[in-house]
Amino acid sequence: MIKATKKDKELIVDILTSAFEPITIPNSINFVVKQDAKRRERLQVLMEYLFNNSLRFGEVFLSDNRKACALIQYPHTKKITLQTVLWDFKLALKCIGLMNVVKVLKRELALKKYHTKEPHIHPMILGTYSDERGKGHGFRLIKNLQEYYKDSTLPVIIETTTKENLDLYQYFGFEIFKETSELQYPLYFLRKNLNK
Repeated sequence: MIKATKKDKELIVDILTSAFEPITIPNSINFVVKQDAKRRERLQVLMEYLFNNSLRFGEVFLSDNRKACALIQYPHTKKITLQTVLWDFKLALKCIGLMNVVKVLKRELALKKYHTKEPHIHPMILGTYSDERGKGHGFRLIKNLQEYYKDSTLPVIIETTTKENLDLYQYFGFEIFKETSELQYPLYFLRKNLNK
């Protein structure tokens, strides 16, 4: 596993766009991204936004073969700065669409009420190139992440919408602590304490 830097942004955005572009079912990504003819470009804006925030308030990792990535954030370290406001504005304008901003803000409030208020590690997004799916890159990356964070006293909180991801996270010892469908799609919140 490689710790990514700013110079890896284009690669990471490419991996995540490739991973999520074929997925059209209702989920968190499709809820945020305006669904129109510019969907791919809007996805790229979202992935750039997540990369920037993760690099600033967390860490970004690439698999050794550079075909999968994970964006991790530490929510307790987040701060509002001029830069983050500009990132938010670009996201609203070029990804969400101004007409959908209120809907997305409601989603964020709904998510916040289920997340713990205590400091925690939050894997924001994990992805593999779509043509590499099923080859174990994501599995190995999660294994490497667990090893990287094994001495952390912070719990890991993650959410997912798919049964496939739910099964994978449960395989790694994550436990569901909340399940909801209030956002028009199933959403599972999982937690794991790494140092136990």
